[in-house]
This record gives sequence, structure tokens and C-alpha cells, in this order.
Amino acid sequence: MGSPLKLKFNGKIVYDLDLYNRHGVFNDRFDAGIKLSNACKEVFGHVDYVFAIPMGGVPIGIEIAKALKAEFDLLICRKLLIPWNREAGFGAVDPDGNVYVDLEFVRELELSEFDVDSAIKEQLNEIEKRNIRLRGGRPYPHLDGKSVIIVDDGIAAGYTMNAAIKFCRKRGAGKIFIAVPTGSMRSVKLLSQYVDLILCLNLRDDIWFAVADAYKFWRDLNENDIMEILKKMHLH
Repeated sequence: MGSPLKLKFNGKIVYDLDLYNRHGVFNDRFDAGIKLSNACKEVFGHVDYVFAIPMGGVPIGIEIAKALKAEFDLLICRKLLIPWNREAGFGAVDPDGNVYVDLEFVRELELSEFDVDSAIKEQLNEIEKRNIRLRGGRPYPHLDGKSVIIVDDGIAAGYTMNAAIKFCRKRGAGKIFIAVPTGSMRSVKLLSQYVDLILCLNLRDDIWFAVADAYKFWRDLNENDIMEILKKMHLH
């Protein structure tokens, strides 16, 4: 069963006191999913939808959807990548084509209009491809008054999660929650303004934050991994 949760409520943010500012607290994403799903049962109760952001959010989101008996789907939002650093971003796009750009960061990076436009086109194209490959090209549901939990394997800068929140809001979601195993204190505080509640078990205020630091075993997941996971769960 593991150790009991020591959940601390701080405004619209919920975290585990025993995991605060620690590294290596989850074995892998599946372990994180089980621990987070137990906390979700305690914090959220019933919700209508669990949306997982691919790739890393998928194994975690599946565990939460099973625990809450909620509808499961992938919410394919993509980070706008800095040309010379493909791990970092300056904004994000959502499946409806809405674009969110951190203009201050763009100016700081001295990105050209061409750089920004190219990044947007690249990620919109990637969303379209992934929607076909991972979701069969299905349209997204209308969320009129529904409650949703958005899940990822962690929140660093928060650009992708911000796009996911606004996507759900524009589609009429009644209540929007976030559930992540780990997150940067700064980004979690910022995003908490736009949702009803954020559950982040391993909240950290590291100066140099990396999602991977929360996991003992970490690797990037690819489309084949996700398709295999979805098939095992009879979701593809």
C-alpha cells in the first residue's frame, strides 16, 4: 500500500508534505500514476473526464481515470520549441489551433518573426499527425459544464499545461483541475490562478527545475510506447 499521504492544502494548491522539495520520490511514471490516483480519490472524488498530455502524461492519466472511473482521452498540446534548444520552449499550441506565446521571453531570446511562425507551424502539424495516429482523428468533445482533470508527468515552465487549461475552458468545462506528480513551485502558483485546484504531490522550488529529477528511472516516451500502453488498456 505504501506510506499514507500527508496532503497539505495551500489555497488552490495541494501537495504531499513528505515529498516536498525531494528528488527521486517515484520509481517511474507508473508508480507516480498509482500514488497520484490515490491522492486524486481523496482530493477530487468524481470527475467526468481525465485528459492526459502526451507523451509522459499518458501512463499517469490512465491510472487516475481508472481510479475515478472517469472518461479518458489524450489532450494533444505542444510546446513551441526554441530553435537552438529543443528541450526548452517559449509558448504552446492546442488542438483547436490556439497559440499562446510568452512575448517577453521571445524578446529576451531575440527570436525573429520567422522563428516564431516556423515553430507554430511545426507544432500545429505535429498535433494533426498525432491526433490521427493516437486518437484516430476523432474530434474533441464539447465539455459544457463537465469537470475535468488535466494530467502530465510534471510541470516545468507550464506552457503546455497553460494551453491545455485554456483549451478546456474554451470548450465550456465547468470545473478544471490539474493533477501532476511533480512541479515547479513558480509555475504551479502561476497556473493555480486559472483552475479550481492543482494537486502536485512533489512540489519543488528548485532553482534549476527538471521534471526527471522526481523519478528514479526516467526515459522519454515515444509514439510506439503510447500506442502500446493504449492497446494494453483497450483504449486504441
